[in-house]
Amino acid sequence: MRKVVAFSHMTLDGFAASNTGMGLEWTHRGYSPDMGSFHDDHIRADVQTAVYGRKTFEGMRDHWSSVPDNPDATAHDLNHAEWVTNVDKIAFSTTLTDPKWHNTRIIAGDGAARIKELKAENGGALVIYGSPTLTHWFAEAGLIDEYRIIIHPVTVGAGTPLFLDKPTLELNLQETKIFDSGAVYTRYQVA
Repeated sequence: MRKVVAFSHMTLDGFAASNTGMGLEWTHRGYSPDMGSFHDDHIRADVQTAVYGRKTFEGMRDHWSSVPDNPDATAHDLNHAEWVTNVDKIAFSTTLTDPKWHNTRIIAGDGAARIKELKAENGGALVIYGSPTLTHWFAEAGLIDEYRIIIHPVTVGAGTPLFLDKPTLELNLQETKIFDSGAVYTRYQVA
């Protein structure tokens, strides 16, 4: 059986996205080489399928598709661009018809039933990357097995919270790591 993981960056005041641009501009201060390595070697080690909401999907597609042509791209960025291009991806959207990104399927309707089918298969984790609104929907449907959160030492005051008021969750801490930048990784299993 596969597990569903919600992976998100989060501000100290609980937001997964600000109200600016794609909502992730505040994450840059917390990035560091040790965070990048930890993500590549540890956080994404069991990822078989990356899952996105439409807005996050389009932002990630547009950004990571441009990295190979960027002369200033780091070795880490090039490695991640190759990984994310080739990994199996699902985009939840009622408006997208052509994903325009390699290895992407679009789920437009009855997403809960489709995710339950995918969870019943053998294989690696289905990981929701960012996509706080999609994470809210998965949480309300009781589909999330684990949260992997990088908490950044910044507040933004407003935006989209990682956790809504609706579901009450009991979580069991599985691991933590502190990065050079002061950001903290936490992994929680849903009890």
